[in-house]
Amino acid sequence: MNQINRRGTRWTVAALTAVVAIGCAGNGGGQQGPKALKVPPRAPDAPAVPPVQHVQVDPQLQVSARQEIHQAFQANDAVLRANAIEAAQSALDPAAARQMILSGLGDSHDIVRFAAAMAAGKLRLREAYKPLLALVHDPDVRVRVGVRYALHRLGDTRFSHDLERTAQDPSKYIRADTAMVLGLLNEPSALKILRQMQNDDEPIVRLQVAEAMWRLGDEQGLESLTAASISKFADDQMIATQALSGPRDRRVLEHLRGKLISDWAEIGLVAARAMGELGSDEGYGVAVSGVRSADPRQKSLAALAFGAIGRADAQTYLAPMLRDPSPGVRLASATGILQLGRSTYTQSE
Repeated sequence: MNQINRRGTRWTVAALTAVVAIGCAGNGGGQQGPKALKVPPRAPDAPAVPPVQHVQVDPQLQVSARQEIHQAFQANDAVLRANAIEAAQSALDPAAARQMILSGLGDSHDIVRFAAAMAAGKLRLREAYKPLLALVHDPDVRVRVGVRYALHRLGDTRFSHDLERTAQDPSKYIRADTAMVLGLLNEPSALKILRQMQNDDEPIVRLQVAEAMWRLGDEQGLESLTAASISKFADDQMIATQALSGPRDRRVLEHLRGKLISDWAEIGLVAARAMGELGSDEGYGVAVSGVRSADPRQKSLAALAFGAIGRADAQTYLAPMLRDPSPGVRLASATGILQLGRSTYTQSE
């Protein structure tokens, strides 16, 4: 297998586990009609998809998965705590995630406060309103961006105009976070700001702008993402491939199908997850291969792919990973387990 060619950005599995995948905006706001996509050829040796085994998810396995998420939130590692909040917002019911999110807003690490603000916004957690107001002037700019997203989602738009300023922040990461938030707000008016950001000097910003525009239904964003999904940089390909599924537009399925097999296993696993989010289990065999990898990154991505696909029979592969030595793998497995049975997928022919 080829060595992954990276840009050296901060995008990590953490970004792919939740932040890139947050939200499901509608297709409103685009000005152009649908276009046919130029897709990569489908790999002839994609792993076969086994027939569905109609089983119930083991209740005790679900209990263990919930416990794993709560244990991850108690970790000394701030990144793991942030990932636990992201897992809670997507895998736990809002009542169970509530206390974790509220606690995260008061965490000493900015990455945790940011994750908590984004989760509070996604879930429209009313109890978080006052703690969010207390963070409006947080010393960390990224946290302030997340807080403005959450407050806007809770109906307080007084600070939303500040995103126009952070869209021009000297930090490329702050500009990228701003673009992400603008896409998640599902406000077509945000396209005006995003279009001004399309020519940013930094690839990471342009990629996030493309994702945000596509979430808002703009075909220019779709074209940019499909181009990035065949970039020479594997990280670009992974982020763009995942982003294609954001608006749940099934036109991208054929393109994603062509990404299931790649020189880089991670790209195929991200494509499997994206297809799962669009209601297809065609990446199930790819996820099985990922679970058998010795690489924790690949195992984590496989677990998330199984969760997105939603087939209950995937618990056979996910259950052993709850005992994996890697905390990140255990957390991804717990997330996947709690998502089983939630998705509506179309079994492969």
